[in-house]
Amino acid sequence: MKNIFKHITLVLLAGFSFLACETTELDLTVSPNELSPTQSDPNLLLNAIQLAYASNQYVLSEQVGELTRIEYFGNRDYFAGLPGSTLNAVWARVYSSDFTVPGNGAVDVGILTNLQALEAIDAETDVDYSFHIALGKIMYAHSLFQLVDVLGEAVFSQAGNPAEFPAPLLDSGEDVYAGAFGLLTEAQTLLAAAPGTQGATDMFYGGDTEKWIKVINSIRLRSYKNTGNTAAFNAIVNAGNYITSADDDFQFGYGVSELQPSDRHPLYETSYTPTGVGPYRSNWLMDLMLQNDDPRIRYYFYRQADGTPGAIDVSGNPVPPNEETISCSLFTPPAHYAGFVYCSVDNGYWGRSHGNDEGGPPDGFLKTAPGVYPTAGRFDDSQFNSVDQITGVNIAPGVGLGQGGGGAGITPIILSSYVDFWIGEMATSDADKATALRDGLEKSIAKVQAFGALDGSADLSVAPTDTEVTSYIDDIVAAYEAASGDDKENIYAEQYFTTLYGGAFESYNYYRKTGFPTTVFPNWEPDPGAFPRTYLLPQNEVLNNPNLSQKADLSTQVFWDTNPAGPTFPPAN
Repeated sequence: MKNIFKHITLVLLAGFSFLACETTELDLTVSPNELSPTQSDPNLLLNAIQLAYASNQYVLSEQVGELTRIEYFGNRDYFAGLPGSTLNAVWARVYSSDFTVPGNGAVDVGILTNLQALEAIDAETDVDYSFHIALGKIMYAHSLFQLVDVLGEAVFSQAGNPAEFPAPLLDSGEDVYAGAFGLLTEAQTLLAAAPGTQGATDMFYGGDTEKWIKVINSIRLRSYKNTGNTAAFNAIVNAGNYITSADDDFQFGYGVSELQPSDRHPLYETSYTPTGVGPYRSNWLMDLMLQNDDPRIRYYFYRQADGTPGAIDVSGNPVPPNEETISCSLFTPPAHYAGFVYCSVDNGYWGRSHGNDEGGPPDGFLKTAPGVYPTAGRFDDSQFNSVDQITGVNIAPGVGLGQGGGGAGITPIILSSYVDFWIGEMATSDADKATALRDGLEKSIAKVQAFGALDGSADLSVAPTDTEVTSYIDDIVAAYEAASGDDKENIYAEQYFTTLYGGAFESYNYYRKTGFPTTVFPNWEPDPGAFPRTYLLPQNEVLNNPNLSQKADLSTQVFWDTNPAGPTFPPAN
């Protein structure tokens, strides 16, 4: 087991540091000095599949979350901010990568090639590797759904067959969706026999095949939701065999090792450093949660400062503008930002608004850090950092190595709270949607609050009480029931997006399907270009595949996106 864990840790480093290591084509040549795939350890192959998949889930959540304002997007122009390289690594990890597991050069950190190797091994041996293959098919299927959601199309029918298709063609979104549904059916058939793990490390459910079948049905739910297949969606819900509780939540967990290779949450690694916080938090989400008095805010965000220049501090006093740390605190907001937080959020929530492309000032020990959920950072108990406001020099660290939960957080993939919001999205009555809203909030807040225990230094006496949580949920549901039109839809969408923090992928689908919430902050630039309906094709694949041509813009719509073309939709953009 120690040796297996060593390999897992090594691959984890590969999976999350692979953002700059892109493949050049789907087919890769294996050195004659290396083992052939069928001579590889099947358990290592499954490890590589799981880690490639987990890495993609984190990266995709962050990328699409920037567009939906759950995360911060730092470009005034959408096209410039989403170049063809954006999905290079994601594409590579789905199909094949050129980063191999140390000590076993035939095992690459990818999904399809390792799945094919597992199938070949299974065909040549008396050992039953159905468990391995089933998990590979599940993760490959979900990845294909997601590639269609972000690109509009993907390689499927000609994928993984370089001898016959050295330059594979793209299949339509409809065809790839159909193929992915087929893979899920194949995986379920394999798992129905309760196959043994053969010593494999299941990084998600410890070999529990029943939970994996719930994952299969939950992936079906999200895909039927996207395509509007109400009958198929309701059939799964009525059968009840999907992710319904936190015990079933589909998530990837991290460790606390600071040594290389590190196994901590990727966002923790870039935020709890000796030089302070790296990425900014989204002003839209922080302001929304602050205005709502959302009980999750102290878990999502850790404030290092008690006030942000140009805003009001925690004591209700104005904080003077500061050109060095937040230059926009001196600006007059442009007309299109009227009614929105252009620069600074009150109460020390130090982030950036959508499209802010200013440079990086000395604010590493001032800006808000990701909190204890889901990153396993610090719980915000109002123990603010002490920083010289003139020099920006840190006096009493707010963030640093090992702070809070040490990075042993999660990447949420499909949580029971997410599924409740999907049920509400597909509901045909306001009463059913209100019930789903309540269920989703109850499960989300309970899960988030449980993470407070990860920060052993936190003063949890300032955490919201059960009474406050109940009151919050009651008030949100009552406001939803009393509202009408766009106001009603905005309440639901805002709570859904808040719940998706850390696992934001489905927010992109919801936003393109419904156009809500319309309350999201606009881009800093009055004319940033139409909202991206899909991304550009991965440039590495375009350059090396003569059958592909790069898109001219970001306007291509996914087959299930039947809304008007941009720039009139989504309306907030």
